[in-house]
Formats: sequence, C-alpha cells, structure tokens
Amino acid sequence: MDFEFQRRLMVERQLRGRGIRDERVLAAMLAIPREEFIPEANRAAAYSDEPVPIGHGQTISQPYMTALMVECLELTGTETVLEVGGGCGYHAAVLGAAASRVISIELIPELAAIARRNLANTGRGGNILVVAGDGSLGYPEMAPYDAISVAAAAPAVPAALLAQMKDGGRMVIPVGPPGEQELRVVRKRGDAIDWRVTTYCRFVPLLEKSADPPR
Repeated sequence: MDFEFQRRLMVERQLRGRGIRDERVLAAMLAIPREEFIPEANRAAAYSDEPVPIGHGQTISQPYMTALMVECLELTGTETVLEVGGGCGYHAAVLGAAASRVISIELIPELAAIARRNLANTGRGGNILVVAGDGSLGYPEMAPYDAISVAAAAPAVPAALLAQMKDGGRMVIPVGPPGEQELRVVRKRGDAIDWRVTTYCRFVPLLEKSADPPR
C-alpha cells in the first residue's frame, strides 16, 4: 500500500478539512509513519477515519482526535508534557514533535514495551520517556507539567493530575461515562480550575492498577 499517499490524504482531508490549523501538529502527522505503530494485521487501516485495534483491548485513536487533542494543548516546543494512556506510542510521537519532552505512562506493561519499540524504530523516542504504571496517579517524579494529555475516559478529572499541572498549565481529557464523553480542555490558574468542552468523543476507560487491565 502507498502509505505516504494515504498520509498526505489524511492530513488534507481528515485534519485540514476539519479545521486543524496548528502547523506543528500537521507537520508532525505528515512526517510520522502511523502505520509503523499499528500491528501488521491491522496496518491497512492505519489512515482510516476511525480508531484501530492495537491489541490488549486497546485502540489507537482516530487521526483527527489525535490532532485535535495535541492542538488543544497549544504547544510551542518548550513544554514538558505528561501523556496518560500511551498505548502504542503514536500519540506520544506527535506530542514529542510539538513539545520539548514527553513522559508517556501506560498501565499495560506489554503495550509500554511495544510503544518503546515503535518509537525507537521510527526514530521518534529521543525526547520521550515511556513508563509502565497507573496513569490515573500521573507521574510525580517529573511534575509539574506544562501540559497533560489523557487518552482514556475518566468519570471526573483525576485530582492527582490536577495537582501535577503547572500554574497556567493545560490538560485535554475525555470525561464522562462509557459510550460518550466530553473532550475537555482544562486550565489551571493559581488555585482556580476552569474548563471548556471542545467536542464529544468515545474513548476506552481510564484503568487503574487496582483494576485488571484487558489482556
């Protein structure tokens, strides 16, 4: 398959065509070979306008959702970003192209290992640390963060993540019950937290270590 052609088509139709305007995000998604982050059996669907299974009961998000979430963080290239729900590493790769440093945390150890391999194989892991752990607790060792991207749905914004945001920091997170959630952009200003809904979405649930992850 001509993945390069599909990638260009994805950027023009799915991203620009739907209003994504951040040139850093568009350039990253044009350059990063999404197909290399997807299991070979599902690789033909790499640029389809929908989530694609990556194993262990998880999916890689629809390309537009990845672009929208990164754009909502308003990255300039200087930020340290926490990603919760790292999956196969693709979202971290896009974040890494738009920020200075990314810490990507994934609950399922096998997926964390796959993400590390995918990032290394595509030459995208230089500024990305992949950690296996409970993303609902964040990663306090590197806090506070300029931005946090959460790629799994929570019933409410986890307090641990709010506590690890810098003053002026941004978070993008799906909030709500299974089936449909609000994609919220959360901002921290001193002791005040405000947020807006940018769209509606469907994400897999944010798992915690106390729960058994899918296998």
